[in-house]
Amino acid sequence: MNNMEYRNWVNSKMNIGQEILYLSMQDVMDTGITVEEIIDLTEKAMVEYSSRNVEMPAKIGLHPQPDSLMHAMPAYLPSEFACGIKWGSNFPTNRERFPDVTPTNCQIIYNDHESGLPLAILDATWITEVRTPAVSLVAAKYLANTDSTTFGMIGCGIQGMAHVKMIERILQPEKIYIYDVFEPAMDKLIELCQPQVKAKILKASSYEEVAKQSEVIVSAIPIHHHPKPVVKDDWISQGQTLITCDCHSVYEDNVYKRADIYTVDSIEQHKLLETYGYYPWGLPKIYSETGAVAGGLKNGRTSKNQLIVSNNVGMAVEDIMVARRVFDIALGKDLGIRLPIWKSTKEPLNISNR
Repeated sequence: MNNMEYRNWVNSKMNIGQEILYLSMQDVMDTGITVEEIIDLTEKAMVEYSSRNVEMPAKIGLHPQPDSLMHAMPAYLPSEFACGIKWGSNFPTNRERFPDVTPTNCQIIYNDHESGLPLAILDATWITEVRTPAVSLVAAKYLANTDSTTFGMIGCGIQGMAHVKMIERILQPEKIYIYDVFEPAMDKLIELCQPQVKAKILKASSYEEVAKQSEVIVSAIPIHHHPKPVVKDDWISQGQTLITCDCHSVYEDNVYKRADIYTVDSIEQHKLLETYGYYPWGLPKIYSETGAVAGGLKNGRTSKNQLIVSNNVGMAVEDIMVARRVFDIALGKDLGIRLPIWKSTKEPLNISNR
């Protein structure tokens, strides 16, 4: 479907410029988009970004509370006729203040790429929940030893659970070691995830146990403005694959600096994060972007003994790629609520100086 055909199809389903489609989290989930689709779309977005076929400035942010973040993430994918912006936040203290609200909350404004007019506002919290581990899975697909039998998960919140549920789509671990400083989070992860995975989930007693027992480790803890590493350099061995969703919050600096391969999802984005103080000891030498490896522009793992670190904090192109698919399905299924962009009034607005 070319651009004109696609826009005509959208315009047959809604009045562009007159209304906007609102999709709640439940509406997004009701589209039926599958985890496999999200993984494929995420990988495609990463490759498109590293092939320089998209427009995506590094995300900028606000940080109203300690270790909190609110990031503005715009992106345009010409090949998908898709553009928009995600406003994503993470406030770890919400666990105590609002027990029924997740620490992470995200929304996307999805736009018509020709006119800039808004097409949809959709909840992106669930999209982010699935898209984030999808990035880790792409990294594992090209950088991990494929015969790894042990997997470690540091951080057992929403992202930890999503990673554990999804990892067997790429690897076939026999054991999954998990650790979180909040022990009930580990218990909840085992309760909810063990019925959905074949591997035995084991509650580790420490960061050290996860680090020493796992061939592939993903970490997803809150990103600290001033990192205080909890995993010692001498706990990490050659041949391991470390995939981080939390910048350099987990491992001692030398782990990153001695890695044989160190990738990031976006070089521009991580250099900006460095100015925010996330990398107080400096970024190590970057081998390539993770999408460049996925796209065959750079080699991935070439030896079982390589220590590889892949640092990915999420990119707007991934969210907008998935949002395009969600939007299309929602239009086809007539999901969501149509909201008028403007409403006429019988009398002109009374505007006066006060």
